[in-house]
Amino acid sequence: MALALVAAGATKPAPPPPPYAGVYQPQGVDEIGLWREDDEREARLAHSPLVIHDEALTGYVRRVLCAAVGEDRCKATRLYVMRVPAFNANMSPNGTMQVYSGLLLRVRSESELAAVLGHEFGHFEKRHSLNHFKARRSGTDMLSWAAVLLSMGGPQGARSFNDMQMSVLGSLYRYGRDQEREADLVGLGYLNGSGMRPGAASRVWRTLIQEREASAAARGLRKPDFERVAFFASHPPDGERADYLYALAAPDGETRDEGTERYTAAIAPWLPQFLDDQIKLNDFGASDFIITHLAEGGWTAPLWRARGDLFRGRGQPRDLMNAADFYAKAVALDPQLAEAQRGLGLSLVKTGRTAEGAAALRRYLDLTPGAADAAMIGMILSTTGETK
Repeated sequence: MALALVAAGATKPAPPPPPYAGVYQPQGVDEIGLWREDDEREARLAHSPLVIHDEALTGYVRRVLCAAVGEDRCKATRLYVMRVPAFNANMSPNGTMQVYSGLLLRVRSESELAAVLGHEFGHFEKRHSLNHFKARRSGTDMLSWAAVLLSMGGPQGARSFNDMQMSVLGSLYRYGRDQEREADLVGLGYLNGSGMRPGAASRVWRTLIQEREASAAARGLRKPDFERVAFFASHPPDGERADYLYALAAPDGETRDEGTERYTAAIAPWLPQFLDDQIKLNDFGASDFIITHLAEGGWTAPLWRARGDLFRGRGQPRDLMNAADFYAKAVALDPQLAEAQRGLGLSLVKTGRTAEGAAALRRYLDLTPGAADAAMIGMILSTTGETK
């Protein structure tokens, strides 16, 4: 019914979820086996070097999830924050939720984060992973028998098998897209029934569209088509999602607390690291978009420093001049930000302003006397003749 509402372009708000019926228990050999595999993966995950072992950050993300889906549902979840610079989160049938640092970098408020986490919990509550597993197995079993039977039909049998194979694959991908739409609606229903702002769900996807457009433009590529449904697409088009999430959000939700300031404060200790990881992806357009989007609430020293790192990393002559300007703004806001002093010094030296650059590098060494790159910085200073 929910999918029919989307297809028909309905504008009634997505309904809140029904009363919680408890955690689903696996049924039968296949489901129990799938749960055990998830338990084994979670045991390995708990010791993964990608897991951020920060109780404050993990606890905060969990509180946002619980505020969205409710305390009773939230108890079924074991949450891990992963240091992975990608826009993603996922939830396994056994209740394991992974939240990527790239997602935390991109969303701007508790409501935006809750929109994504609620979507993932919707997958969990509707048992989408389990149902998709069953659908894939049924499809591949059918193709296996068809391959045997149609192999006896010569060339015509081979053509029939190819047609059947495309039909089965298309059905599986379409099934996955329908599951994504259902999870969108379930997640939005959580927000509509919570104290959070449901309009944030649409905004998440519109911002992601802008980021991808910026990434394509910086690489000289054609603007992506965010409305086209590709045959092998596992998710609905971003433009479609943004539209129906906006239409199905509760109108009175726009007066609710967005949670922007609380979110900014909670992420602040990890923001420089998350920005560093993003910049290392070598996607200039996307990274510059993310930094400037973050700065809409006001430029800070870490944001100026990150933008300096981004431009200095590209290394073109004009980029180095811009980088020096960005680092200078970071230093003006926070003279104790050692990495900004380092970037300022390196940029100035490379653009021929050796005296100013050497001064900034010496300030960097004064701020970080045990720096791992102290020897390298010392060599640079020796080449400038400005060692004192």
